[in-house]
Amino acid sequence: MIPRLVIAAPSSGSGKTTVATGLMAALRSAGMKISPHKVGPDYIDPGYHALATGRPGRNLDPWLVGEERVVPLFEHGAAGSDVAVVEGVMGLFDGRGETDFASTAHVARLLDAPVVLVVDAARQSRSVAAVVHGFATFDPRVRVGGVILNRIGSDRHEELCRAALAGVPVLGAIRREDAVATPSRHLGLIPAAERSAEATAAVARLGELVARSCDLEALVRLARTAPALPGRPWEVPVHQGNAVVAVAGGAAFTFGYAEHVELLEAAGAEVAVFDPLRDEKLPEGTGALVVGGGFPEVYAAELAANTSLREEVASFPGPIAAECAGLLYLCEELDGRRMCGRVPGVARMSEKLTLGYRDVAASRDSLLTRKGERFRGHEFHRTRLTPPGDLFQETGGYGDALVTASYLHLHWAGRPELAQRLVSSSRSPSVLR
Repeated sequence: MIPRLVIAAPSSGSGKTTVATGLMAALRSAGMKISPHKVGPDYIDPGYHALATGRPGRNLDPWLVGEERVVPLFEHGAAGSDVAVVEGVMGLFDGRGETDFASTAHVARLLDAPVVLVVDAARQSRSVAAVVHGFATFDPRVRVGGVILNRIGSDRHEELCRAALAGVPVLGAIRREDAVATPSRHLGLIPAAERSAEATAAVARLGELVARSCDLEALVRLARTAPALPGRPWEVPVHQGNAVVAVAGGAAFTFGYAEHVELLEAAGAEVAVFDPLRDEKLPEGTGALVVGGGFPEVYAAELAANTSLREEVASFPGPIAAECAGLLYLCEELDGRRMCGRVPGVARMSEKLTLGYRDVAASRDSLLTRKGERFRGHEFHRTRLTPPGDLFQETGGYGDALVTASYLHLHWAGRPELAQRLVSSSRSPSVLR
């Protein structure tokens, strides 16, 4: 049995990330092994979770991987831990469209985990009880096991809130503290990998804040009320291979799921991380490239200045899988800066945010796709590519026997054959498997 908690809130901006990351850090400081998880397709929060716990942050998303894989992936990631902490997404019941599919509540039900509701009490006192009552009774399948009050202004404010919540376990009361704020920009929080020293210090402050504001023992007791889960942990399918797969990293390319590296290694690949901002050459023996998501628009000048690497990528004869930021790096120009030119198109920053889940069909065979196959993914960007390409009928992109490049973020645990297709093609690039 894996003790576990889901940290949820009535809405975005209530303090879920503060509480979840701080709780992870506080419990680790208390000597426990903590497994960090995040509901949804978010890449940034798991980076802070990893700093707080010393373990990879992992995502739980029924839309991207299928309902049937959520529990196995959770058990795979949480193996050997003392407590698993799952940070929710948006409001507790906010899911895809008019349903709660892929919501925090959906994942909490799948995990049979108690929920801790983080309530922003900054502009209310007794009314917090009405909010909590509504969330606790809205869906009887979701067990709200306690409340953490956030942004409490004074002792008197805390007394009023606690009195109104009589009968509901109040597991913490966090005072307003601007010193723990995490800097943001156009797509949300700045990734931890871009500000490692500052991020490490910020996570430590969050841990101290939660440790002095919350009842850690009561939270652990609540986590231990979660029952045993059915089934077996996710098992990575193992294949034979001998390829070197170079994966873009560094400050410009921070988006990636932990399972992708595990799948590549299980497919027989040696994974070598390279930094397109600083490395002038691809890793020795590279047989395939993976260029995932991130913020190339922030680093366009530095990426453009690394001419030797851009030219090597442009002429690279092996397979390349690219998503979103990777697509922009492979195109001809980004905001007037020269990129690799491996795929046609010019990209520009846009005021419009493109965000949401996608269910798309491949219009042709490519490195990762087969014509007519459907893929569930996620888009999250403020750029526009011209021309957009037509690899996916709904979102565009480019593809041929050696390239799959689009705005679509995929979770390969939901399609483990993708890693095998990439590694197999790296051994014989002319053969489309």
